[in-house]
Amino acid sequence: MLRRGMRHCQRVNLVDTNRIAAIVLLVLGALGLAYGGFSYTKETHEADVGPLHLSVDETRHVNIPVWAGAGAILIGGLLLVAGVRR
Repeated sequence: MLRRGMRHCQRVNLVDTNRIAAIVLLVLGALGLAYGGFSYTKETHEADVGPLHLSVDETRHVNIPVWAGAGAILIGGLLLVAGVRR
């Protein structure tokens, strides 16, 4: 009896994990399609010359391909449907 309960508990945890992963993939895929990328700032050079402080901030942009966003949505949807059918 105890073993059956343990298996059921492990199966419920696996389904919950799959559902969370599916939702995260759906959200990230939708954001990737909506925004197409993201920007970040990197401090590249810094110098202190006496009382003068110099720094250079470089802004970079990372593009997220459309196929990556669509693929994340597709895989998330498949995981969600597969979790419901079990």
